[in-house]
Amino acid sequence: MSTFLAQAGIQVHEGFDPAHLDERPDCIVIGNALSRGNPEVEHVLAEKWRYCSLPELLKECFIREKRSIVVAGTHGKTTTTSMITWILECAGLHPSFLIGGLPGNFQHGARLTDSDWIVLEGDEYDTAFFDKRSKFVHYLPEIAVINNLEFDHADIFENLQAVQKTFSHLIRLVPSNGLLLANGTDANLAPLLDVDFCPVQRFGLSGDQDFLVTSNHTDKGTLHFTVNGDAYQLPMIGEHNLENAAAAIACAHQCGISPAIIQEAIRTFKGVKRRLEIIGTTGGITVIDDFAHHPTAIKKIVQTLKQAYPEGRLWVLFEPRSNTTRRSVFQTELMDAFSEADVSLFGEVARAELLKPEDRLNLTDIVNSIQSQGKEAKVIADPDDMAAAVAAEARSGDVVAILSNGGFGGVHEKVLVALSDTIA
Repeated sequence: MSTFLAQAGIQVHEGFDPAHLDERPDCIVIGNALSRGNPEVEHVLAEKWRYCSLPELLKECFIREKRSIVVAGTHGKTTTTSMITWILECAGLHPSFLIGGLPGNFQHGARLTDSDWIVLEGDEYDTAFFDKRSKFVHYLPEIAVINNLEFDHADIFENLQAVQKTFSHLIRLVPSNGLLLANGTDANLAPLLDVDFCPVQRFGLSGDQDFLVTSNHTDKGTLHFTVNGDAYQLPMIGEHNLENAAAAIACAHQCGISPAIIQEAIRTFKGVKRRLEIIGTTGGITVIDDFAHHPTAIKKIVQTLKQAYPEGRLWVLFEPRSNTTRRSVFQTELMDAFSEADVSLFGEVARAELLKPEDRLNLTDIVNSIQSQGKEAKVIADPDDMAAAVAAEARSGDVVAILSNGGFGGVHEKVLVALSDTIA
């Protein structure tokens, strides 16, 4: 992002100082990472200047008057949003979009056009210190797509019921001439779908769905499947991407796009950076970067890679960095998430000193549980040591999957360099 801002000629101030606001902006946009005590926030409040959150700004200045597609869910938001955007692009609709990642079919994660359509990744995280509602309640959905629903973001939601409540708020905003598209196989989502104020359609891999995925198989890294009789080829792997594709296809039908255009868009979809992204292959060892950090996502990624690369061993390098995985709330679930990996290496719990010991993820217990199943597991706090451990033991045919929603101390590049040096 710093590079992107520099290329756009936008000045960036390092740190926070009220002097940065000497020109008195017309409006100050306060991100949800800032809170009371921040010197610039305090200055804005004391001066009673006009301020707002980013979602509020988007609503009033960019979304209103457009036809808004909001893609929500615990998992798959970025991929599904990118896929829908690409289908609309292939249909010549040239949509505006805001995506929480870097889609392979576009140069950036955001674009503003004069199109009637705007596609937004709908995040359930809170809006700002002064607005604790989820971001997506600001996005004026004409079409709301919800792929799944699980407990997450333990720093702001107390339990699953709290997450369901905030998703119900999004659903309430869908107008009578809009559409709610939901995964009809998700048990946590099902109680929210009995509404009569807007049309509801369901998609999924089984059951009585409006958009049912059938006849699916994977061949040479491509998913082959049908939805309501139309055949598709998606150059990705993983059953979870079938659900993402079903959601995108259902949404495209609502937008009036022909099956032929949808099929071609799915066939040419290039995925999203850091979602099962192959970042290098050295000596027959494949290194993959993925954003997975929730135990359900981790388990699906592990299963997907074991199926896609059955001949070699699967190494999983995981950084407990998110506000949920740093905590003990998923202690049991994380023990199970890595059970099919051959080797699991864990970085240290990020910002562990900010958590009480009883609230902190216990990596020792997770490692012991995995080892009791006859699998290799250990904690390696230093990224250089972790890369060295991989390079010393990995062999041709192995897959190294690096899972983190952050930088992981640069371990991605360190692993590639260590493998290259060892093999050379």
